[in-house]
Amino acid sequence: MGTSRLFRIFLVLGSAFMILLIIIYWDDVGASHLYLHTPVSPGPKTPHTPPQHHPQTSRTPSFLSDIDAFVNQFLEPGTGDPTDPAPADTTNQSERAEERYVPRREWKIHLTPVAAELRERQEQRRKLLQEMCANDGVAFPGKNRSFDDIPNKELDHLIVDDRHGIIYCYVPKVACSNWKRIMIVLSESLLQDGVPYRDPLAIPRDLVHNSSMHFTFNKFWKRYGKFSRHLMKVKLKKYTKFLFVRDPFVRLISAYRNKFELRNEDFYRRFAQVMLRRYANQPTPPASVDEAFAVGLHPSFSHFIQYLLDPQTEKDMPFNEHWRQVYRLCHPCQIQYDFVGHLESVEEDAEHLLRQLRVDNVVEFPTSHRNLTASSWEADWFSTVPLEARRELYKLYEPDFRLFGYDRPDSLLNE
Repeated sequence: MGTSRLFRIFLVLGSAFMILLIIIYWDDVGASHLYLHTPVSPGPKTPHTPPQHHPQTSRTPSFLSDIDAFVNQFLEPGTGDPTDPAPADTTNQSERAEERYVPRREWKIHLTPVAAELRERQEQRRKLLQEMCANDGVAFPGKNRSFDDIPNKELDHLIVDDRHGIIYCYVPKVACSNWKRIMIVLSESLLQDGVPYRDPLAIPRDLVHNSSMHFTFNKFWKRYGKFSRHLMKVKLKKYTKFLFVRDPFVRLISAYRNKFELRNEDFYRRFAQVMLRRYANQPTPPASVDEAFAVGLHPSFSHFIQYLLDPQTEKDMPFNEHWRQVYRLCHPCQIQYDFVGHLESVEEDAEHLLRQLRVDNVVEFPTSHRNLTASSWEADWFSTVPLEARRELYKLYEPDFRLFGYDRPDSLLNE
């Protein structure tokens, strides 16, 4: 009698453990892919071949390998052919929303191929990244560390869309607002009256940069605990990864214009007051940005460059994301990006990328030329910056120049 009761107890505990395990790893990894409309890695349809079993050394399967197998069955890429059956829609909208929500047709037959020069452009950019990361002559902090060595807090710019198998590393001042809008539309993470947004520009601006709208790598640990890194690696392997970059010096000009030439209370208190005290002979700068602007006071571009070059700056805190180097935001030597877009060719690159992701009939990239900073303005902006400071600044951002194929600005550095 005692043995039978003990057996039933073990059976109940074992069943409870398996149910708990399924619930933990079903969330966002399993169930979400039952309604994955768009394939992760489109390619030619190939006949299914049974897995081949190779001799292995006697080793007990690890728990992580079991988790890997469980996750892979939901992350297996589709073929991308229009004839593939679309999985059932299992979105958990309210009954009222379901009555008005018409599932979007996400298959699209392209009658003409992507232009050869666009494919070649991407091949060259990916190849350059690989070469620079393998080149011992290109050195910068963190270059040779492994993905596991990257602190969790430095993975906060990697946005994941599990619905379409996409990972986007956003770089501030490189059209990131519009790309974040697109990620919200694709992931359907924001609803209006129970229906997902379809127009990126209709998303309220204050929500675009709201962290709750985006599921980023640094949030994995809260959901998956000690298995978060393993799941990151699975998704990095299976998903399409992209980022957009721009000329590093022009990006700095854009950051300065946006954060210090316009009224921004937060940036004034956190950064502008520091610059005014250190470099503008203002020991007691105005308490608010409105007071400062009323008397025509704000840091100059030269003050901003001094701030970036000052060793005390990074001793106080890491660079703000708006002027932090791309290699520190997106870790291009640890993550093999499938697509590298440039802001200078954003319209062509955006069209190419959305087509490659097979979502170009779902969403379009919203173009905007508002407050666009032109590269031709560099000479004017840097005219007040001493030559030696320009050279030091180039050393600080040289990895971004070389990794992403931007020419050394000799006209600014050789005067």
